[in-house]
Amino acid sequence: MEEPQKSYVNTMDLERDEPLKSTGPQISVSEFSCHCCYDILVNPTTLNCGHSFCRHCLALWWASSKKTECPECREKWEGFPKVSILLRDAIEKLFPDAIRLRFEDIQQNNDIVQSLAAFQKYGNDQIPLAPNTGRANQQMGGGFFSGVLTALTGVAVVLLVYHWSSRESEHDLLVHKAVAKWTAEEVVLWLEQLGPWASLYRERLLLTLTEEEFSKTPYTIENSSHRRAILMELERVKALGVKPPQNLWEYKAVNPGRSLFLLYALKSSPRLSLLYLYLFDYTDTFLPFIHTICPLQEDSSGEDIVTKLLDLKEPTWKQWREFLVKYSFLPYQLIAEFAWDWLEVHYWTSRFLIINAMLLSVLELFSFWRIWSRSELKTVPQRMWSHFWKVSTQGLFVAMFWPLIPQFVCNCLFYWALYFNPIINIDLVVKELRRLETQVL
Repeated sequence: MEEPQKSYVNTMDLERDEPLKSTGPQISVSEFSCHCCYDILVNPTTLNCGHSFCRHCLALWWASSKKTECPECREKWEGFPKVSILLRDAIEKLFPDAIRLRFEDIQQNNDIVQSLAAFQKYGNDQIPLAPNTGRANQQMGGGFFSGVLTALTGVAVVLLVYHWSSRESEHDLLVHKAVAKWTAEEVVLWLEQLGPWASLYRERLLLTLTEEEFSKTPYTIENSSHRRAILMELERVKALGVKPPQNLWEYKAVNPGRSLFLLYALKSSPRLSLLYLYLFDYTDTFLPFIHTICPLQEDSSGEDIVTKLLDLKEPTWKQWREFLVKYSFLPYQLIAEFAWDWLEVHYWTSRFLIINAMLLSVLELFSFWRIWSRSELKTVPQRMWSHFWKVSTQGLFVAMFWPLIPQFVCNCLFYWALYFNPIINIDLVVKELRRLETQVL
C-alpha cells in the first residue's frame, strides 16, 4: 500500500531511545506505531479486523482509494470507524510531547485537514448504530418495522390487483370515445360524475338545451348553480368531442406522460413542479389546484368537488398569500390538502397520497435539520442549483426517450410511485429517527 504523503516531523526519532521511565516493563513509542505512516498513533481508529491506524491516515487512504476496507489486510469494515478512546487516552498520557508535535504538524497540512473533513462528512451521511441501543433497535424494532412494511406492501399489492381487475380498459373510457357514439347509459354515467345532485336530472337531459329551457317544464332545474354547471360541462363536451377527464384515472388515460411526470416531479421537487404548472399549465391544472387548496370563504361547502372546479376565476390576493406561505415552507401539505378534497372520488388512492405527503414533509425537515446542524447553510444555493440542474437533465432525458418507452413500463412506474413509495418513505423516516437517536446518545 502506498503510504500517505507526510509533511510533518517523524516523532519516532524523538522518543525511540527514550522508553517510559517506570518501575514496570519499559514501553517504547514504536509499540504504538501506525501501520500506514509508521509514526505514533494519533486519534487511533480501530477497524473490525483489529488493526489500528491514525485517524488522518485512514482518511487519506479512504480519500485516495474510495474503499471501505482495511489498508493492511483489505477486510471491509462495517459501519463507520470510530476513534478508540481508551487507546487514545493511554497514548496521550504515555507520550504527551510526541502527540503534541504530531498534532501541530497535522493541523498545518491542508491535505490532511481536507481529507479528515471529507471522511467525517462521509461518516455523517451513513446510518450509525449506537453500541448498546443500536443492536437492540435492530433486533427489537427492526423486526417490527419489517413486518409492518411487509404488511403494507401486501395491502398495496392487493389494492393494485383489485384496481387493475375491476377498472375498465383505458380505451373504453368516455375520454376516448366520441360524443356521437355515446349510449344512453354512458350519458347518464357522464352526468352522474358531476356530483350526486346531478342524478336528479339524468332522465331529462338533452345536449341541445339552453339555460332557459332547463328552467322550464319538464326539466325544472331551479338551482342556478346546477344549471350553470351542466351547461358549462356541455360546452366542454361539445368543444372537445369527448368527455373531459374528471378524475385521476381519466386524466392518466388522456395524459399518460404528464401524469407520470407530475407524480415523480411533485415527489422530488414540489416547488419546481408547481412553478412549472403555473408557467405552462395554468388554466387546466394550476387554477383547479389553487382553488382546491385555498378556497374562497363564500364557496358553498355543499357543492361537489367536480362542480366547484367547473367555473374557476382568477385567485384573489388572499388566496395567493395563503398559497405562497404553504408553497415556501410546506409544499407537500398542498398536495395532501388537494388529495383530501378528492377523498369522495378516490377513497384509497387519496389516502396513500396524503400519507406519502406527510412522510415527505418529515424527510424534508430532517434534511433541513441536517444542513443546520452541520453548519452547511452556505451550501444551500449550490445544492439548489445542483438539484435544479439534475431535475432538468432528467426531465429532458425522459422527454427525448418517451416515445420509445412501452406503455406497460409507464404503468408500472406510475403505480409504483403511487402505492409503493409511501412504504419506502416509512422505512426512510424510521432510519432518520434512528440516526437522530444515535446522535443524541
